[in-house]
Amino acid sequence: MSQTSDNQGLMMYWPFDEGTGANAVESISQVRDDIQYVFNQAEFTQSCDPQWKPGVMGNGLLFDGYSTYISHRFKEGNVNRKTEYRSALSIGVWVAPRSYEWGFEGKLSAIVNRYNMDRQQGYLLGMFRHGSWSFQVGLEGGDWKELWSPDGLELPKNNWSYINAVFDGHQGEMKLYLNGSEIASAELPRNSRLAEAVDTELLIGKNNHSSQWAGEFSLHMFSGIMDELKIYNRALSAEEIASSYRQVLNDACGGVHPQLAYDEIKLDRTPLLLDRHRPQYHASPPAHWMNEPHAPIYFDGQYHLFYQHNPLGPFFYHIHWGHWVSEDLVHWRDLPVALAPEKDSLAPDGIWSGSATYDADGLPVLFFTAGNDGASPNQSVALARSTYTRDGDPDLVHWVKHPVPLIVQKKGMGVFGDFRDPFVWRDDDGWFALVGSGIEGEGGAALAFASQDMLNWTYKGPLFKADIQRFPYLGPIWELPVLLPLGSDKQGVDKHLLLVSPVGQGADVEVFYWIGQLDKQNLSFIPDQEEPQLIDVGDFHFTGPSGMVDPKTGRKIIFTIAQGDRTLELEYQSGWAHNAGLPLSVYLREDGRLGIEPIQELQSLRGSKRLSLRDKSLAEANEQLQDVQGDMLEIQLEMEPGSAKQFGIKIRRTPDGEEETLLFYDMNQSMFSVDRTKTTLHPGEKCGGIQGGNLELLGENLKLHIYLDRSMVEAYANGLKSLTTRVYPSRTDALGLEIWGDGSLTVKSMEVWDMKPIWEERRI
Repeated sequence: MSQTSDNQGLMMYWPFDEGTGANAVESISQVRDDIQYVFNQAEFTQSCDPQWKPGVMGNGLLFDGYSTYISHRFKEGNVNRKTEYRSALSIGVWVAPRSYEWGFEGKLSAIVNRYNMDRQQGYLLGMFRHGSWSFQVGLEGGDWKELWSPDGLELPKNNWSYINAVFDGHQGEMKLYLNGSEIASAELPRNSRLAEAVDTELLIGKNNHSSQWAGEFSLHMFSGIMDELKIYNRALSAEEIASSYRQVLNDACGGVHPQLAYDEIKLDRTPLLLDRHRPQYHASPPAHWMNEPHAPIYFDGQYHLFYQHNPLGPFFYHIHWGHWVSEDLVHWRDLPVALAPEKDSLAPDGIWSGSATYDADGLPVLFFTAGNDGASPNQSVALARSTYTRDGDPDLVHWVKHPVPLIVQKKGMGVFGDFRDPFVWRDDDGWFALVGSGIEGEGGAALAFASQDMLNWTYKGPLFKADIQRFPYLGPIWELPVLLPLGSDKQGVDKHLLLVSPVGQGADVEVFYWIGQLDKQNLSFIPDQEEPQLIDVGDFHFTGPSGMVDPKTGRKIIFTIAQGDRTLELEYQSGWAHNAGLPLSVYLREDGRLGIEPIQELQSLRGSKRLSLRDKSLAEANEQLQDVQGDMLEIQLEMEPGSAKQFGIKIRRTPDGEEETLLFYDMNQSMFSVDRTKTTLHPGEKCGGIQGGNLELLGENLKLHIYLDRSMVEAYANGLKSLTTRVYPSRTDALGLEIWGDGSLTVKSMEVWDMKPIWEERRI
């Protein structure tokens, strides 16, 4: 096809060949359109251009799924506010989707559109659930027509597709083309005319009628790369479309369909490495939203950890399983999404939390909560297997779901409709599972199941349930049950640790635990004491528990999410929400209490030692602390109170004390707390107030082990309690440390190290 015929009737053309900058030129009118992108003017990181990637011809533009879009500015005089009618329209574009739209309110994630649904005018080309796609037009007279891709011809993720949509009113037909071939058509009345939505913006990457989510996020945004967008005022023929497809293949791709390297389209953490609030030695997604890390497993020399993830943006929405891998539980690598909702009857609406264990051959398997809103209940327990033996997949990137649920909730099996977060383990007697739920009228419960073959499961009743009358804060439902062996106590009695996360009316959403005995015969748990305990005394910053017995070391390790404690507006501006807590080793102490400590491997992140002192007064210690500053530090501190009844350490302190956060112990109240009343002057940040909980030192000095990682604060006290919180100072000089007390005290010892990031830091 000649260049002349290709351009005949070409109204608008975005080659996306700029490669840099925040503009894209529409080459027919030479209008330079602004590209909307969250980091064009960033508040917390370095401002940067929208992300340009290799296209099929030159460059392409990457749309991030929540903030990137183009609103085309028509030249003055080109827009007639009277309704216009068009007898033909063709759209051609190369797209490589990165994620699919969930389909909230039945709307498409728009590739390009200019339509007014109230008046049923205009046109829309976009994607829907699981890669299906559609071309829709409003006809003269108010008739809205839709043409959909057939089953099996969805647009694949992370791959290029050439799509064309043709409206031919004269012939009375609409057609869809995929990679140069017609795949769908629909008849219209002959001599139909498309009614232009002249009072509406032409948007690329954003739907003209985007739904709002949580009042801050626009849904139905395109996620992926786009290239070579052309809009014609005539109906392209099948021959022209096939020729256009072949021309790109021959001119730019060596005659074969263009390939796209995963590294070119994956979520990129680079723009966030300089975010002054984003933790850099805690595990986090490359970008966007995460919730609890879960399903830890060790296999073939590597640790795998998965996490709840929305790849479309930094908000709670379309749930996938993100995936990290590590050799040391400290330095993690990002891997592709492990499990995603698919067009099936198993989990089309979300892949919710679960766990990992081994099959009969010792290969890893994943158990997950399958979300299917077309089923009742809409939650069941499902299984996915690694392709390790088939594909030689050392990083366990690829997983295949078992086609049907393994455990489906029945009436009388917990609170109907609340049935999620399987925790599965295997021992010499078979496979066992806990599922989070509750007992009607009684409170939260961990339901127990057993299997001899991992596929067929028998309900054994509640492993343990709450007394909601005595402990109303344990709520009506439990999520994320975890059961770990702790070994024998001094009397030789085997003990286990049971962790739960209460939700629902009246629930305190924290991680509660009991130490007790497991009755293996009856699959029941007998706690040493009925009242639950807290590992962490922060307020909703240490949640979402998961755990494993490390086959390499025998340690019992738990993982958590560190909630972000920010407004949705700030999460939008930041491009990320939440991160993992540090991995913790838990064990049974000699005194029968639960011991907790960060894993020793974290010492590999230590950089320069900034301070080491012994037996100093408060004033002497602070004199030496004057030159120690940082927002990525490890601090070990032991304090012996003299006359002081309240004492601790100020972190993230400005030189004038205008902003600071105080971690302190109250001798009279036996309370370990954080005071965030002066943490930030930023008017949009939420963090503030005083929060904490009980800590019995029983005559010991206060021994703090603190990890400071930008906005993350994790403080471990005497190996008994942690306090996890968030700090978002507004001033960039909030980097200081200061020992504090309301009387005399002795700093018995203090050591401070710089900490190194686990992600590669490079300038944008």
